[in-house]
Amino acid sequence: MSFDARAFALSSRGAARALVSATTQKKDDALAAMASALRKHSARIAAENTVDVNDAKSAGKNAAFIDRLVLDEQRIEAMAAAVDAVRALPDPIGEVTERWTRPNGLRVRKERLPLGVVLMIYESRPNVTSDAAALCLKSGNVAILRGGSESFRSNRAIESALQEGLTSVGLPRESIQLVPTTDRESMLELLKLDGVIDLCIPRGGEGLIRFVVENARIPVVKHYQGVCHVYVEKTADLEVAERIIVNAKASRPGVCNAAECLLVDASIAADFLPRAAKALKAKGVELRAEERALQFIEAIPAKADDFGREFLELILAVKVVDGFEDALAHIAKFGSEHTEAIVTRDDALAKRFTREVTASAVMVNASTRFNDGGELGLGAEIGISTSRLHAFGAMGLKELTAQKYVVEGDGQIR
Repeated sequence: MSFDARAFALSSRGAARALVSATTQKKDDALAAMASALRKHSARIAAENTVDVNDAKSAGKNAAFIDRLVLDEQRIEAMAAAVDAVRALPDPIGEVTERWTRPNGLRVRKERLPLGVVLMIYESRPNVTSDAAALCLKSGNVAILRGGSESFRSNRAIESALQEGLTSVGLPRESIQLVPTTDRESMLELLKLDGVIDLCIPRGGEGLIRFVVENARIPVVKHYQGVCHVYVEKTADLEVAERIIVNAKASRPGVCNAAECLLVDASIAADFLPRAAKALKAKGVELRAEERALQFIEAIPAKADDFGREFLELILAVKVVDGFEDALAHIAKFGSEHTEAIVTRDDALAKRFTREVTASAVMVNASTRFNDGGELGLGAEIGISTSRLHAFGAMGLKELTAQKYVVEGDGQIR
C-alpha cells in the first residue's frame, strides 16, 4: 500500500484541534505516561536499536555515526528523563508576553499560541524522536516525525511507546506520528503541503538541509551545520583553556556543538599549543594545523578546506591568529553561526566577543557543548536553529509558539 502523504498530514491536522483545547494538566499527564512507557518498553527499544546499529556497522558507518545512533539503557533513561523535564516546565500556551492600553481605552496584549503541525526531519539520532515529540506536545503542537532509514526500527519502537502514553490519557495518537516510510519521494510530498503543515525543522547533515530548503513550500527553520570555534585569547588561563578544548572536541565529536577549530593567539602559541596537542591526542584527536601552528606541534598540515568544515569526528583544525581582531575575522569567514567560544580573563574583550560575534550561542570560558536545550534549561530541544528569523539557537517550548494580539474594548470603533 502506497503512502498517502496528504491523508497522513491531514490526520495530524485533525489532532491539532484536540491539542489546542488540551489543558496543561492533560498535556502533563500525557508526558508522564510517555516517559513511563519509554521506561516500560526500554528492552524492546534497545533490541530494535541493536538491529539498526548492526546494519549501520555492516554498511561501514564510522564511529561517530554509530555513537549518534546507539541507544543503551542509560540513553533510554536519559530520553525518559528529558520528557519528565519538559513536563516540569511552565506551559507557554496562553502566556502573556506584553500588555498595554491605548489612548482610546483599548486593552492590548500579546499571548502565545501553538504553531500547529510541525514536521521534524532528522537523521541518525533516535533520541530526537522523543525530545521533539515531548516539546511539541507541551507547546500544543502536533509532531510529524520523519527519521532516517538508519534508525527506522528504533524510531518505530519509540513511537509506539509515546503513542501508548498519549492514548492512555485520552489524547489522539495522531498527535505524534512517525512517517511510516523513509523513501525520499514521501518527504518531497510532505514538503509541498503548504496549508496543512505549518513548519518544517530539518536536523541533519548539509545534504539533508539543502534538500529540504530547495524543495519546501512550507516555512523551514534550518538546523544547519555546526562549524564551532574555540578561541584561546592571550590572557586565558591555559589550564582552563585546555580543559575546555578537550571537552568541546572529544566528549562527543559527532554532534553539532562539538568544536571543529581551535584558534590560538600568537603570543601564547608556544606555551599553549604543545600542552593542548598532547591532551587532545591522548583522546585520539587528529590535528590538522596551518603552517604557523606547525612550528609548535606535530600535526597533519591543514588544507584550505579544513577550515569552515564540520568534521563530526575526532579531527580538529588548528590555527594561530594575530590577536582578537584576526580571530573575529576568521570566525566571520568560516563560522556557521552555530556556537563560538572565547577563553579569556579580559572582561572587556569577553563583552566585545559576545557583542560582535554572530552565532546562536556565544560562550565565554565555557565549552561549546553547552549549546544544548537540556544544558540551557529548556528541558530538551527540537533543534538548534541557525536561521535568524523566528528562532535562533536552541529551540525549546517558547520557540515552538507564535504570538497573537488580543484586543479588548468597550464598544470602541475606528
